[in-house]
Amino acid sequence: MIDLLDIHPLSRFLREHKTHVSRLQRTGKPEVLTVNGRAKVVVQDAAAYQRLLMLIDEWDTDHTLRDRLNPNRPTNADIPSEAVLEEVRNLLRRKR
Repeated sequence: MIDLLDIHPLSRFLREHKTHVSRLQRTGKPEVLTVNGRAKVVVQDAAAYQRLLMLIDEWDTDHTLRDRLNPNRPTNADIPSEAVLEEVRNLLRRKR
């Protein structure tokens, strides 16, 4: 979640970029940058962004597994468990 204290004008970010980058790396939290008082961009440390992508990937895989293995899903009766697992493996390979 974005902290309301981490909203800064783009012009200040450009002037004090070293301070902002240091804070981004130290906290791992994103900052919202504004132009003319309106939110325009969100900046984030690369490592924190990578963690976010990994979490999304894990959620997507979990969601796919739960959906495919749902006994109430109409097509599950026709799909052998080996096929479901192979489909998930292929999905994981494509995301790498």
